[in-house]
Amino acid sequence: MDQQSIKNRFGIIGNSASLNHALNVAIQVANTDLSVLINGESGVGKEVFSQIIHALSARKHNPFIAVNCGAIPEGTIDSELFGHEKGSFTGAVDSRKGYFETVNGGTIFLDEIGEMPLGTQARLLRVLETGEYIRVGSSKVQKTDVRVIAATNKELLEYTQNGKFREDLYYRLNTVPIRVPALRDRQEDILLLFRKFATDFAERYKTSPVQLTDDAKEVLIKYSWPGNVRELKNIAEQISVLSKEKTITAEQLRAFLPDHHYSRLPALSGGPGAVSQAEFANEREILYKLFFDMKKDVNELKKMFFDLVQNPAMASQMPVFQPDGNSYKELSPTVNGNNFSNNPPQVIFSNNNNNPVIQHHEEFEESLSIIDKEKELIVKALKKHRGKRRDASLDLGISERTLYRKLKEYDIENL
Repeated sequence: MDQQSIKNRFGIIGNSASLNHALNVAIQVANTDLSVLINGESGVGKEVFSQIIHALSARKHNPFIAVNCGAIPEGTIDSELFGHEKGSFTGAVDSRKGYFETVNGGTIFLDEIGEMPLGTQARLLRVLETGEYIRVGSSKVQKTDVRVIAATNKELLEYTQNGKFREDLYYRLNTVPIRVPALRDRQEDILLLFRKFATDFAERYKTSPVQLTDDAKEVLIKYSWPGNVRELKNIAEQISVLSKEKTITAEQLRAFLPDHHYSRLPALSGGPGAVSQAEFANEREILYKLFFDMKKDVNELKKMFFDLVQNPAMASQMPVFQPDGNSYKELSPTVNGNNFSNNPPQVIFSNNNNNPVIQHHEEFEESLSIIDKEKELIVKALKKHRGKRRDASLDLGISERTLYRKLKEYDIENL
């Protein structure tokens, strides 16, 4: 079967080189039993490629099932994939076959494989290497002959570095990689897809298909399409249903496009010191964590002050600090409420009504620099994990590569 026939059969629209290359790889690998990992952003049509591989394989007359790993709760995914025995957990009133048993001889498509729990990943690796699995709550080893096609919109190699995905499973799945291009990378196909969707919706709703002016076509092509083909299809349907005009101008088209169709983040250069988009996102995460911790500290201080005002007797139990060089030291506990073994405190609570009155206070300003706070968090993480950079990067929520760069940038010696 040639490429055009396959496109017609599975409804694939487009002639871009990147799309044709991905389709050629799928056709070539279809008649083997090799594992395939399909990479691509959400909405590019990864499941269609899994169906093509199955339909062109020797397993085409056997079952095919698609499983969304991100939609199954962590506590039940082992049971869904491998089955369970009666009484193996609460609610297991009967024995149940898993997908690897029911699809024996066929193909299983594991979508969003990056969301699979680590424990389940170990079980899957055993199936891929030996064809063996064990039901939940059983000790009996069973055999299966299932071809696994996986898909992800994540960078699994980066996940392996962060300990979120097993490295051995990654290389076992990635025997044949297929990358489905994003819609913005195949601009020559955008107008073809829009015309096809507009024609289909016109037939469904018994109306004339909408047409785009030249300036509207330019807007459509330049739009970034974060939702890819799925988003384009939704926009085409909205225009077909809601537009009173059948010829759409650029201004009318923009009314249907989301306001966030362009990136509001600073552009990342491709120079020697450039960072990837994933690293940039990781740095934002560490800043969010920093702001969250600062907010938590402020809330705790507010609560402490409120409790003190409500209950003046607590004043004698509160720790008292006074300046000591560049830091503050805690004074000895109070005796009879106002005597200290060291120098008197900076804040004294006393009046005739036994209510707290601030007689003297000293203000000091803490640095609110984001860079200082980020550096402080990195140092704390390294101390906490005794200089183990891998553990520190996991705790901070950033990649080891980002941590190395930050250590060099802030001139932090490994602790």
